[in-house]
Amino acid sequence: MVSVVELHLSGLINVLVGLITAPLLFGVINRTKAVFAGRRGEPLLQPYYDLRRLLGKGAVYSRTATWVLVTGPIVGVAAMITATAMMPLGGQPAFLTFSGDLLLFAYLLGLMRFFTILAALDTGSSFEGMGASREATFSALAEPTLFLALGILAHSTGQLSLTGIFRNVTPDLWLKAGPVLAMLGVALFTVFLAENSRIPVDDPNTHLELTMIHEVMVLDHSGPDFFLVLYGAALKMWVLGTLLVGIFIPVGAPWWGSVPAALGGMILLAVITGIVESIMARLRLNRIPQMLVGSTVLAALALIMVLR
Repeated sequence: MVSVVELHLSGLINVLVGLITAPLLFGVINRTKAVFAGRRGEPLLQPYYDLRRLLGKGAVYSRTATWVLVTGPIVGVAAMITATAMMPLGGQPAFLTFSGDLLLFAYLLGLMRFFTILAALDTGSSFEGMGASREATFSALAEPTLFLALGILAHSTGQLSLTGIFRNVTPDLWLKAGPVLAMLGVALFTVFLAENSRIPVDDPNTHLELTMIHEVMVLDHSGPDFFLVLYGAALKMWVLGTLLVGIFIPVGAPWWGSVPAALGGMILLAVITGIVESIMARLRLNRIPQMLVGSTVLAALALIMVLR
């Protein structure tokens, strides 16, 4: 029998791996895009250098801003650290796990978004208000897919906790419900791109006023506040990526095999994201809702297949 101490130690290792490795995903994406563009590209560890540089800078605040602008990034990072502690890696138990934690996980993502939007509106800038409006609209279209996916996984595995769910995503489950899991994977990958402001939904490197969504909301953040924004975004990519990788890399090996496989899957996901951003253009704003609704329809079709 595995002791409680060993379970918590395993969960703590999962949390530390996520907190340390999350910014590396940005580096892998940027390096992949550089390879496709025929450039040398920035170092893989460049995101870490950028984060360290931001910690050494001062913060500048608008005269119209209040405590909400400062609180937004703090709440966002706190929510993502908690979500990281709830997400199992490679089928290993999470540090925080209880029955029904999948609902708290989804609402932590919503909490981060809510305070990011509040901070954007607190600046008094109509430009950031435009980005907040777009963020709220597109996230409302992406959330049904996430909830449907979590519900289908809970029904298929008979578990109501994230640890229990991904512990039961095994090769046998793929043999039994492979088409459903594949459809969920495609739908969740769309949510992954949308929630992380990646192409074709948004371009994190753009500076065009009429096309910015997420980036426009954080223009007034600087120094340590912007560090929290970027680090929170990295953790958000990590937890959503872990959710996606947990489906496509079923548990079937000891921890010393499943955890490295999951880490390799995260790197592969970052490479795939970089490839998508290299071969696709950003969609027009009126096309993004169609894509997100399509992912919801795909998840709903998977639900019908599970319940039939």
